[in-house]
Amino acid sequence: MVKSKTLKENKDFRRLYYRGSSCASSCLVTYAAKNRAGSVRYGITTSKKIGGAVERNRSKRVIRAAFAELEGRVKGNWDFVFVARSATSQVKMQVILEQMESQLKKLGVIE
Repeated sequence: MVKSKTLKENKDFRRLYYRGSSCASSCLVTYAAKNRAGSVRYGITTSKKIGGAVERNRSKRVIRAAFAELEGRVKGNWDFVFVARSATSQVKMQVILEQMESQLKKLGVIE
């Protein structure tokens, strides 16, 4: 199992928002860009529009679990930002996994 690092700096999130490629679906928005860090890094964003703390934390937990299953298939060094949408907290992890996989394929990150 590959252990990826998390993005914590605001400048990293902003770089992906402005210079990264994006792909959206009903439950998830994904931003991706190559990095020079030598590893896969990711960050998760949830806004207060999603709901209270319970809904936001569940959204982050589901996204983190879905990415954990796919991160071994990522080829190269990439940065990702996953933005939760309002439907994210109501769906099962399998739905998020399918949407994330199709988005990463569309962005050319996995095969």
